[in-house]
Amino acid sequence: MPDEFHDADGWPTNAVHGFARFLLELLERERPKHIVVAFDEALDSCFRNALYPAYKANRDPAPPELKRQFAYCRALCDALGLVSLSHSDYEADDLIGSALHQARAHGHRGVIVSADKDLSQLLGEHDEQWDFARNQRWGMAGVKARHGVEARQIADYLALCGDSVDNIPGVPGIGAKTAAVLLAHFDSLDALLERIDEIAYLRFRGAAQAGAKLRLHREQALLCRQLSTIALDAPLSGTAPPFARGEADAATLLALCEAMRFGPMTRRRLQTAAGVEFVAGA
Repeated sequence: MPDEFHDADGWPTNAVHGFARFLLELLERERPKHIVVAFDEALDSCFRNALYPAYKANRDPAPPELKRQFAYCRALCDALGLVSLSHSDYEADDLIGSALHQARAHGHRGVIVSADKDLSQLLGEHDEQWDFARNQRWGMAGVKARHGVEARQIADYLALCGDSVDNIPGVPGIGAKTAAVLLAHFDSLDALLERIDEIAYLRFRGAAQAGAKLRLHREQALLCRQLSTIALDAPLSGTAPPFARGEADAATLLALCEAMRFGPMTRRRLQTAAGVEFVAGA
């Protein structure tokens, strides 16, 4: 969203406006009875930083004017009766994975609203991932066509070829194509490392060099898998599966509309989504 929205104190609110529009479109289209919204609170305190201090070190920290808006985004979710999650030690991906893991135990499937390839590792037989901006949806069977490996191999794949977005190095000299070829043959990183001597005999260019690189960087590959594997056991305190949508808080929602200076159309949409009535003229 353009930087043209401000609150009563003059702070930017463009991120809140953009988030509200996205959230409203999602709620209007899907009308979910069970929903979780995960926020990244562990931007520099995640357990992965303890394992590898350079994790995500290539990213600039969020500026104060954006950090301030995260709290408003979460407050908006709470006011609409949506379950929202954050944790100082776990990233949003871990909270999504843990929520999905718990919901499955109650007979639910999941629709992960994100284009992030890392999250594809969470897909089970009946789950879907949804790139909302491009309106593309795929299930577990569609992961290979998008990324070259199966959903269950995503973490091993990133351990081999790395992930520049998260500053995960992978194994030096092992690219995406080589990683996909190796996993197609060995199925997993564990099997690959157990049978590392076989790599040199595979029929692809640079096979011998790939085997030597893996032998040299074995521990780094295992560390990178730890970094790229989404946790399924993050504590979700204060919430309980299957994360049913709760009652909206009309007073808080109205106060947020005033503070964020939402226009009349956004207010009406929020009112409809929340199932509450605002004070006439507010």
